[in-house]
Amino acid sequence: MPVMRLDGGLRSEYIVLAAALALASGVTMAAPPASSDLEGGWPAWRGPSRTGSAPGGNPPIEWSEERNVRWKKAVPGLGLSSPIVWGDRLYLTTAVPTGEVVANPRPAGRRDGIPPDQVLSYEVHALDRADGSTAWKRTVRTEAPHGSTHPDGTWASGSPVTDGEVLIAFFGSQGLYAFDLEGTELWRRDFGDMRTRLGFGEGSSPALHGDRVYVIWDHEDESFMVALDKKSGEEIWRRDRDEITAWTTPLVVEHDGRTQVVTSATQRIRSYDADTGEPIWETTGMTVNAIPSPVYSDGVVYLTSGFRGSKLLAVRLDGAEGDITGTESVVWSVDRDTPYVPSPLLHDGVIYFTKVNSGILSAYDAATGEALYRNQRLGAVRNVYASPVAVGDRVYFASRDGEFLVARAGPSFEVLAENELDDRFDASPAIVGDEIYLRGRRNLYCIATP
Repeated sequence: MPVMRLDGGLRSEYIVLAAALALASGVTMAAPPASSDLEGGWPAWRGPSRTGSAPGGNPPIEWSEERNVRWKKAVPGLGLSSPIVWGDRLYLTTAVPTGEVVANPRPAGRRDGIPPDQVLSYEVHALDRADGSTAWKRTVRTEAPHGSTHPDGTWASGSPVTDGEVLIAFFGSQGLYAFDLEGTELWRRDFGDMRTRLGFGEGSSPALHGDRVYVIWDHEDESFMVALDKKSGEEIWRRDRDEITAWTTPLVVEHDGRTQVVTSATQRIRSYDADTGEPIWETTGMTVNAIPSPVYSDGVVYLTSGFRGSKLLAVRLDGAEGDITGTESVVWSVDRDTPYVPSPLLHDGVIYFTKVNSGILSAYDAATGEALYRNQRLGAVRNVYASPVAVGDRVYFASRDGEFLVARAGPSFEVLAENELDDRFDASPAIVGDEIYLRGRRNLYCIATP
């Protein structure tokens, strides 16, 4: 995840990237949800439809440390992965310093948040939704990281994903792991060590669809995409990619009787046949440091990025074959005010996105590309890594400084509430029914009326 440029130099870029990793956090993406997804709650970091939109519910619009906090639980270690929810449990990942050191540490990076000789415990946690108590915890690996990350980043920035049968947790260079929902490990895979741009670290999340797991491995060496059997971890197909580091998550889409995997990256945007890995269509890539993940609705995929430039493409899947650059398959586009770290929100026919990593909001009609409003300031929400979420007639925004704004969904902007908590928030919220789950740097909150 790249970082926004605050001073015209690389320093600001570093800041944005780190956060992005965490968010890309898994980063999003799947086809229209199955009924089991809707019943499960929030099975991936961008929800059941992978758009940031909840299918229903009535969570609070107002809260504070003293109001509408059903429970608050300290989360050990460092993690920017967003929590996911299935049934009566919530799942998240974290990397916990053990206090142990290694004799031959990795080289110290300019942006390391942890001493280079520090050993970390890479963990998957299952929590009870009723009170935040730990149902189970699994340590998948205990070792020092092989490389550096941004100070804003962590070594647990990819969000887990589940379909109610398996839980997939991805720690990048520390491996991909599958569990059943009671915490029994089913399999693990090691793809080697990533070499990320400027040592910014890792942050892509896996996608889970049908009987397969999809992983993007874009870095400064040999990049690829791989499809695995969700029950065995066996590799089904792999495709080499001419790409540099990106922190996006693949989007799996069922369209016109065909399942395809859409990937966003700097060099090219590509779609693969989900069964075979064969290319379906491609077009020009996004900006450098691609972080936001695609979203999909009504036959159109929306892709965004916003570092050292601005780009939004709306791609209609009907008839999209081969190189679609400059064709009618790209139905509309935007070249200003697009997001750097946060992914866009697609809700009730409107696509919402913030400018770079700031609290400046734009909203467009998803079907036509008409700007409903642009450059709307979000009050005290000024510094944003978390992706917006929505339910019903409201949209929720979280800032890195603990400020929140709830706005009315739709063609005009209206503030419904402004809130504050005593923490920093880079992970994206999850909405399930009448509850909102907010992962801060120190604590996990369940926001709900008494």
